[in-house]
Amino acid sequence: MVELAGPVARYPARASFAWYLGLILLGALVLWHPRCGAEGRPPIGFGEALFTATSATCVTGLTVRQTGSDFSLLGQAAILLLIQLGGIGIMTVTTFITFRLGGHEGLRHRALLTETFGASPTTDLRSLLQNVIGLTLCMEALGFLVLAGRNLLEMPPSQALWHALFHAVSAFCNAGFALPDNNLIGYQQDAVTCLTIAVLVILGGIGYPVLLDLKGVWGEGWRQAWQRLHLHTKLMLLGTATLLVVGTVLFLVLEWHNALAGMPVDKKLLVAFFHSVVPRTAGFNSVEIGSLNHATLLVLILLMFVGGGPCSTAGGLKVTTLMVLVIRAWKTFWGYRRVNVFGRTIPAEAIARATTTAVLFTSVVIAAVVPLLAIENPRAASAHPDRIFLDVTFEVVSALCTVGLSTGITPYLSALGQFLLIGLMFLGRLGPITVFAALSLAERRQALEYPQEEPLLG
Repeated sequence: MVELAGPVARYPARASFAWYLGLILLGALVLWHPRCGAEGRPPIGFGEALFTATSATCVTGLTVRQTGSDFSLLGQAAILLLIQLGGIGIMTVTTFITFRLGGHEGLRHRALLTETFGASPTTDLRSLLQNVIGLTLCMEALGFLVLAGRNLLEMPPSQALWHALFHAVSAFCNAGFALPDNNLIGYQQDAVTCLTIAVLVILGGIGYPVLLDLKGVWGEGWRQAWQRLHLHTKLMLLGTATLLVVGTVLFLVLEWHNALAGMPVDKKLLVAFFHSVVPRTAGFNSVEIGSLNHATLLVLILLMFVGGGPCSTAGGLKVTTLMVLVIRAWKTFWGYRRVNVFGRTIPAEAIARATTTAVLFTSVVIAAVVPLLAIENPRAASAHPDRIFLDVTFEVVSALCTVGLSTGITPYLSALGQFLLIGLMFLGRLGPITVFAALSLAERRQALEYPQEEPLLG
């Protein structure tokens, strides 16, 4: 359990907890201001402002009000700023500013960033932060240029540039906020827009350690580059590619005669690929999620549950956690005691943390689904009362794994139900920094070791 007292060096998660909570409350107060609401629309209530600020800061994408039509330009700008700060990490931004103003990296900042980015104690944090923020701005700028060029073909210049900037930042930060009321359904068959968004989501969700590792071997032959990559990068690349292929094929097969009916084959492939990318973990959608069949929704739940990579803008269980568990199971099946892969041995402690993480995530989902089912009226909260369990499970996993996809029940949940989702989004965003960091740092000494006895398993 994460402690909220004690030296920051031992519990760096406390700093992140305080900063994210403070940013959410500040963002809620700003969005609650009348000037952040659009003219002619119902005013933004504090509960709606708090939900939106949490979703933006935790780069989730769940909404109770339409971003483009219910918020003014000032409100949209505030949401975009929350997305950017939440995506990079508020402590990263403040630490970088401190460095640029001539400050010195303290134990508080070093401990936090070591956990966040997987840096070693001897890492030059000034250089690391410059690389991280520079890489983020570079990726977002490239996405902005492509989207702006596409938007200028059909929008006024000011609108085209704003939409391009908003969606580029939202995509790279894996937030899933979109300005059109129907998200990206209007761009369903627009290959330039959908592929640009998809690439930004993948790059943002794959994790900074992977991007920095790839940057270090850029320009080398692929064989030499592959050998030099860290084990984490190899597992992330293989896991991400596998999930993208499997997700695309399953969506294509399951929705061929449903959501994809009537489309040319190339457009079906585009939509299927796009919806294999966005569940991990950016809540954009180019088809109505509520119209998908039960099997497809289950596949999306599994993809959302896995999420992206550690030290990234994505949430979820994490791809490397899944890869470690799968490899451990495979090795056990064939009778191997050690987990050797790509010339490296995965420590038993890492396998134990992966198992604990999976159990923790599953437990939180169950603990959230039960009360949400109990407090919500199925007929009032869902357009499909016959599948309320699936809709609620989808909503819980989407919130916890900071995805933002929804079958459409979010605005119809009670205040208590929405507050539960706020807690899940907050927990999902801080999970990798708090709970998992605490698991790796907190170690209790056991003076006694009893005789070993193995229970029957399986």
